[in-house]
Amino acid sequence: MKRLMDLFTALLVLVLFLPFGILISLLIVLESSGGVFYRQERIGLKGKPFYLLKFRSMRPNADLQGKLTVGERDPRVTRIGFFIRKFKLDEFPQFINVFKGEMSVVGPRPEVAEYVALYSENQRRVLDVKPGITDEASITYFEENKLLSKSTNPHKTYIEEIMPEKIRINLAYQERATVWTDLGVVWKTAARMVK
Repeated sequence: MKRLMDLFTALLVLVLFLPFGILISLLIVLESSGGVFYRQERIGLKGKPFYLLKFRSMRPNADLQGKLTVGERDPRVTRIGFFIRKFKLDEFPQFINVFKGEMSVVGPRPEVAEYVALYSENQRRVLDVKPGITDEASITYFEENKLLSKSTNPHKTYIEEIMPEKIRINLAYQERATVWTDLGVVWKTAARMVK
């Protein structure tokens, strides 16, 4: 049932978003060199790696300077990148990941291998479900980059404070997840984006 909902939602969003996707792609290409999409290896279901897709919002090779984006105006982020990040438009290509079966619409946000390697045995249970585009932790930490910008050591703050709390929220959600709770998460995410 969940897979059918994922397929239907992904197809619907991809079709409806296509004109905006073309416009965003053109603006990205016009502003800076490099491809339209950004691919990053993330860890998915049962620890299997896959490539997560986003619209490219940073200058090429910006991730070599660190995987965390800190503050509202990270200098690595392009002007169009700032706009699409602010409204979470850079995330829409992940519906391709959903269509391919690598992700679900609702599920724990997939992490990079560097951070997954730090998970405790209990925390690794978050890998028992397919990762998603949104989850309750994403709503709670909707402005995560602002929190990190206030830290003297963003990397440490993420690993020791934010990441464990996000995993705790996701594990608690896994215990009670249904199609209806998933729809609730989608609704809350949409409302948060509009707000």
